[in-house]
Amino acid sequence: MNHQNIYISLDIGSSSIKVLIGDVTDGQLHVIGVGNAKSNGVRKGTIVDIDATVHSIKKAVEQAERMTGIEVREVVLGIPANQTVLQPVKGVVAVNSENREITDEDLNRVFESAQVMSIPPERELVNIIPKQFIVDNLDEIKDPRGMIGIRLEMDATMITTSRTLLHNILRCVERAGLDIKEIYLQPLAAGYFALTEDEKNQGTAFIDIGGGSTTIAVFEDGLLTHTGVVPVGGDHITKDLSIILKTPTEHAEKIKREFGHAFYEVASEDEIFEVPVVGTDATEEYNQKFISEIISSRLEELFELVLDELARMGVRDLPGGIVISGGVASLEGIAQLARQVMQTRVRIYIPDYIGVRDPSYTTAVGLICYAHLEDEFFKRDPASEAPVYQTVGSTTPPKKQSHVSEKAENVQKTSVFNKAKRLFDKFFE
Repeated sequence: MNHQNIYISLDIGSSSIKVLIGDVTDGQLHVIGVGNAKSNGVRKGTIVDIDATVHSIKKAVEQAERMTGIEVREVVLGIPANQTVLQPVKGVVAVNSENREITDEDLNRVFESAQVMSIPPERELVNIIPKQFIVDNLDEIKDPRGMIGIRLEMDATMITTSRTLLHNILRCVERAGLDIKEIYLQPLAAGYFALTEDEKNQGTAFIDIGGGSTTIAVFEDGLLTHTGVVPVGGDHITKDLSIILKTPTEHAEKIKREFGHAFYEVASEDEIFEVPVVGTDATEEYNQKFISEIISSRLEELFELVLDELARMGVRDLPGGIVISGGVASLEGIAQLARQVMQTRVRIYIPDYIGVRDPSYTTAVGLICYAHLEDEFFKRDPASEAPVYQTVGSTTPPKKQSHVSEKAENVQKTSVFNKAKRLFDKFFE
């Protein structure tokens, strides 16, 4: 098999960790391997147990490797939106070439120029997203390469996150024996491909309902403009069912998936099922209508919290409506309930690829597609490109659109972490 177009994404979620192996040929993604393991060390997008998280990552990687026979060494990593800050930045450089034609080198330099602004010591750069390029006062340029000019400018959005949060995630990935090709903000990668071009331009909220939390990403004029996190997700629904039905958590999760319905008004009274009672050998019977009332109550609360978060972010109008994805999005009736509570157009996004036709894989798919999109834009070869986060003492690659800080000069080649990435050098020096 030709591995030159192989991308591997790693989605570390609160309820599960997913590893996706995809082959991108002629711009089309073909999923060839999937690994999915229960996440035992993550709560609400934050690492709470490094050893448990490392074990879950390794388990998901092994599943994907067994399916494809491909050794997983380098991954595209998604970072949650917890404690994320978006801020505008500007880069300005003079065009270097003698004939004043803008080249790849000028493009790299303008990205570097945009990163000059001071970042607080407790925060770390994740991505820089260009809004537009300006060549000698001519604006709204998407790709300036090949144009003639004297001055190149770039308006962009800088995404930073908590250094502690990022450090803990990178430490887990490093201890799992993986290199990192690129890092992207999860809702940036997922939302960019879940939304249509019109939705991204008109103003749309992408809502990813995960296990421990719900991520909100607003796109407008084709760009990510706001992110937020609500600390309520699918696990809260499972816990409600477990408590009210007096059944073990694993049975509550199974009931939610097999019989759950989010819209009480159309749930069936005739669909009856047995539920084991915790601590006894007895079972009790319930119908779908009964559990729908439990599920819909929690989801109504969630959607109201989403509206509050949108208001806090200053988002008053969403002409493009709302797009929902994530594991909970597979519940029947969730779109109807969301329309009723949020009073706007709502649709569910499900990846249309064999093997991952489930909304819980949206982020994993989005990470691969976004990495390929960047490789195409920067004309990078996925097979030959060196990892952004290399081992200690390795050669520093050119600057990229997404990366964390460069490692300090003269860092010792021996370290507690023999395979630590450049970011770890900065943390532990």
